[in-house]
Amino acid sequence: MKKTPRISDSEWQVLRVLWERSPLTAGEVVEALAHTRWKPKTIKTLLNRLVSKQAVGFEQEGRGYRYFPLVAEHDCVRAESRSFLQRVYGGALLPMLANFLEHEELSPEEIAELRRLLDSKGGKP
Repeated sequence: MKKTPRISDSEWQVLRVLWERSPLTAGEVVEALAHTRWKPKTIKTLLNRLVSKQAVGFEQEGRGYRYFPLVAEHDCVRAESRSFLQRVYGGALLPMLANFLEHEELSPEEIAELRRLLDSKGGKP
């Protein structure tokens, strides 16, 4: 299994655009990220970084390129979650869950979903 590359916060924003719709030209990515107020050169640099990390691929189209993700969103989320858990909680899941549950407001629907997930992990129907 190919290792998921480490993705910076800025690179995440570029990848989200490509996960949502791709392949895209650099200009289309720039347009999709206009709300960030990044200069086009910055976005193109981020695209190039993602290409060098093998997180994004490209195909030549005329004189330009169309970019597409090479890594799945769920794989990146899983890798980032593990990294966060290791860095902040030493890999211990229970303290992280307890912290979030103590400090975040949850809707009844979210609580029901958590119960369903926990029950499915515990072997209950």
